[in-house]
Amino acid sequence: MQRPMDATGNRASVVIKLHQTVNKTNYSSSNPCDANEITEQIPLAANPSILLHLLSSYGLDANDLAALEGTCKFFRSPANFQPDAALSLPEVAALDTCCQKAMFKSMKHEEKEKLKQRCGGSWKLVLGYLLVGERNYRREKSQVVAGPGHSIVVTTKGDVYSFGANCSGQLGLGNTEDQFEPCLIIRSLQGIRITQAAVGTRQTMLVSDTGSVYKFGLDAFAGWGSSGNYTSSPKLLESLKGIFVVQASIGGVFSSVLSREGQVYTFSWGREARHGHASDLTDVEPRLLSGPLENALVVQIAAGYCYLLMLAYQPTGMSVYSVSYGLGGKLGHEHNRNLGIPALVQHFHAMDVKPLSISAGAFHCSALALDGRVFSWGWSRYGCLGQGCAVEWVSLPREVEGLKDAKARHLSAGDYTTFVVADNGDVYFFGWAASCNTWILRLLSRILRAWSF
Repeated sequence: MQRPMDATGNRASVVIKLHQTVNKTNYSSSNPCDANEITEQIPLAANPSILLHLLSSYGLDANDLAALEGTCKFFRSPANFQPDAALSLPEVAALDTCCQKAMFKSMKHEEKEKLKQRCGGSWKLVLGYLLVGERNYRREKSQVVAGPGHSIVVTTKGDVYSFGANCSGQLGLGNTEDQFEPCLIIRSLQGIRITQAAVGTRQTMLVSDTGSVYKFGLDAFAGWGSSGNYTSSPKLLESLKGIFVVQASIGGVFSSVLSREGQVYTFSWGREARHGHASDLTDVEPRLLSGPLENALVVQIAAGYCYLLMLAYQPTGMSVYSVSYGLGGKLGHEHNRNLGIPALVQHFHAMDVKPLSISAGAFHCSALALDGRVFSWGWSRYGCLGQGCAVEWVSLPREVEGLKDAKARHLSAGDYTTFVVADNGDVYFFGWAASCNTWILRLLSRILRAWSF
C-alpha cells in the first residue's frame, strides 16, 4: 500500500483539476427518514475528486475496485462528473491508475480504447492486465538475472550492473575482460532507464521504460553456425522500432520479446515452422508468433533452451501456452511431440488451477499458482522437478508435494535447478546440488527477505 499523499503534492493537484466538477444534487427532502442516508452521501457526492484520489492512491487493485461495484450501489452508479460521466467511480479510478503507468501513458487514445476492448471492455480489467504483467517481469523493481556464465543486476532507478564471464562482450562494458565484481554499464545507456533484463549464453538484452531493446554479446547463437561476431556495448535493436517492448527472454537457440499490447515476437530458429515461421539461426527480424495467440493478451514469456512458454491474460484467470521442441514432455501436453504453433496447456484447467506466473529452465518448467502452489514438468534430471529422482520426465504439470506447507510467491527454473521463494522469505532449492550449496541459500534468503515481491 502506498504512503498517504500530501494534498499539496503535484499528483493531487492534477486529479482535482481534472475532476473539479461537483455533483449538484438536491439534498432537500421532506422525508425525515432520509436524514441518515443524506448525511452519509453528502461528503462523497460533493467531493468526487477527493473520492477518486482515495480510490486511485492507496494500493487498491483491479479486484478491489470490482468488489466496490459489486457490493455497493453508490459505486455502481455513473460518476456524474467530467470527463467520464458515463463511468462508475471504480471505473474512473481504474483508468486514472492505468494512466500512471508509463507503458499505458505513452499509448494513443485509439490504442488505449483497443486495449480496453481486448481486455473485455472494462478499465478494471485493463488495470488487472497491467498489474499481472508488471509483477511477472518485475517492471519498476530491482532484479537480479543469472545466466550460464554471467549475471545482470537492474536497480529500481534503472541502472544496470554486470559481472561474470565476458568472452563475447556479454557484460556490455565495451571489452571482453571477465569481471568478478558488479560493474555499472555506462556505454550507450546514459539517460536511459532500464526496467527489465534477459540473460542467455554469452548474450544479454535490456528493455527500457520507453519500450526500446538493447542487445550485446554474441550476434548469433553459439554452437549453431555462429560466426563468433559480437557486440561488447549495448546496441539498440533497430528491427524492434515501432514495437513497445515490455519483456525480453533469451533461450538457447532463439530469443523472444513481448509487446505492450500482449503480442509475442520471436527471433531465429523457425526451422520446420517451430515458431510458426521458417527462419534460420542468424535471423534478426522479429516475427509475430502465429496461431491462437496472435489476438490474445500475453502477460509473460519464458524461453527455455528450445521451447517457449507464454502466460495469457483472461478476465477469469490466466492460461499457459507452449510451443516448439517437445522432447521430454516439457510442453506439458502429455506427449513429447514438437508443436509449430502455440497450444494451450489444458491440464491446468482440468485440475482447476489458476496459474499466476511461469518459468522455463533449459529442459524443464515450473509454474506458480494463484494459491501459492508450485507445479513442474519436463525433464527430471538431478531431481530438478522436485518430484523425486525415480521419474525420467513428466509430461503434465504436477504439484510439488514437498512444498505443500509453503506458500510460494516467486520461482525460477535454471539448467537443472529450481528455486522457490515463499511468502515468509524462505528459499527452497531442488535439482543439481553441485550448482548450489548451503551458504548460497542462506545468502539468498537474507537478500530476498529484504525484497518486496
